Amino acid sequence: MDADNRCGWCGTDPLYVDYHDNVWGRPVSDDRELFAKLCLDGQQAGLSWITILRKQGNYEAAFDDFDPEKIARYDDARIAELLQDPGIVRNRLKVQSIVKNARAFLAFPEQGQSFSEFLWSFVDYRPIQGAWRELSDVPATTPEAEALSKALKKRGFTFVGPTIVYAFMQAVGMVNDHLWHCPQHLVCAELADDASFPRPDSSAV
Repeated sequence: MDADNRCGWCGTDPLYVDYHDNVWGRPVSDDRELFAKLCLDGQQAGLSWITILRKQGNYEAAFDDFDPEKIARYDDARIAELLQDPGIVRNRLKVQSIVKNARAFLAFPEQGQSFSEFLWSFVDYRPIQGAWRELSDVPATTPEAEALSKALKKRGFTFVGPTIVYAFMQAVGMVNDHLWHCPQHLVCAELADDASFPRPDSSAV
């Protein structure tokens, strides 16, 4: 891809360029993948995303590949062990947030709703297609992100402020915020057209 046409935020770092070209903005509907991404986005609070992206493999190893059932059982001893791991951000509140988020995630099936269905309902089960020409045009948050942030907090999630939630929505394709001239804008739009997104079961009583 012509570097001049990419969204400028990824620069020339090969890891960041690959993330831009093959991950960011592509619609995700898998519950476990969405859970992992939301947790990782929360870790970037006060940091840059590239910092967390470089540590993603370390996080996956440290947190049992983001298996929410395993994480939900972490005790104080396990948290203390994680806080000694130099491969992750050793911030107690951030580590604890992943445990809290796992427990909140596991409550969804008990309430008869998938995590994916819950998230996608905030964009009416279809990705919002942006049409931004400049990076400066892209918002830091939106009413949808603010509503989702509030709902996630109510469900027991932490490190899910509106700005983090909007970054998450962009990353998992709930919003297509590739700039209009970026080739990945069309790729993500076509993926949205071809994909099916979780909706409430209209036949359920």
